[in-house]
Amino acid sequence: MGEEYGAKFIDVEETCPYLPDRLAVLPFYLSDFRSEPEAFDLVLSEGVRRSGIFIYHTECPDCTACEPIRIPVDDFQPRRRHRRVLKKGDENLRVEIGEPRVDLERLNLYNQHKVGRGLGEPGSEIDIKSLKEFLGITCCDSREFRYFHQDKLVGISIADVGKEAMSAVYCYFDSKLAHLSIGTFSVLKQIEACRAWGLKYLYLGFYVAGNDHMRYKASYVPHERRIRGVWTRFDEQD
Repeated sequence: MGEEYGAKFIDVEETCPYLPDRLAVLPFYLSDFRSEPEAFDLVLSEGVRRSGIFIYHTECPDCTACEPIRIPVDDFQPRRRHRRVLKKGDENLRVEIGEPRVDLERLNLYNQHKVGRGLGEPGSEIDIKSLKEFLGITCCDSREFRYFHQDKLVGISIADVGKEAMSAVYCYFDSKLAHLSIGTFSVLKQIEACRAWGLKYLYLGFYVAGNDHMRYKASYVPHERRIRGVWTRFDEQD
């Protein structure tokens, strides 16, 4: 990753959010790809992620556990579980796609998801400014997938779109509707959108074998993971 993709803003060092007793080093770059979808495809292929108006990648000392993962959408074969989730979701959820928004309804849903899914303790909720900086502003072509149950907003997924690829940024939903598997349903609807829009890949962020919350990504097969700089195809779940 070089300066041709943007000016380095800061090197963030923090406790690894995925594995215990490790240091995460994340270089952040200030970039703008809204008029350069091909350039955005390129940085996605190098394992880059987006947060707000910044893009970043991992540069962690002595650790290569984070493997960027993507689905070649034309080759993807849904498993029986995926087909069940898609059928139930299509019967119970209404999907809209539009521009990302930030409001109190989304803020409350985000914080309920964060605490309800055990991703943060009570008191760790964020404010609307933080939600806007994370998901409301962007440096590329971003879309919001909205999921409604009985006309109530119950899920949001933010995705970035290049010329030939889509990147799933973040999904949050009503944790009380676990029986609808909204997170899985969202990935399947994004695969459908990729096919409809003529895109080749859906990027799912990082796969981390040692993290229980991240291993589900390997259930989408075939998929490819970037290991030591090379995209490697997996036709079966690990």
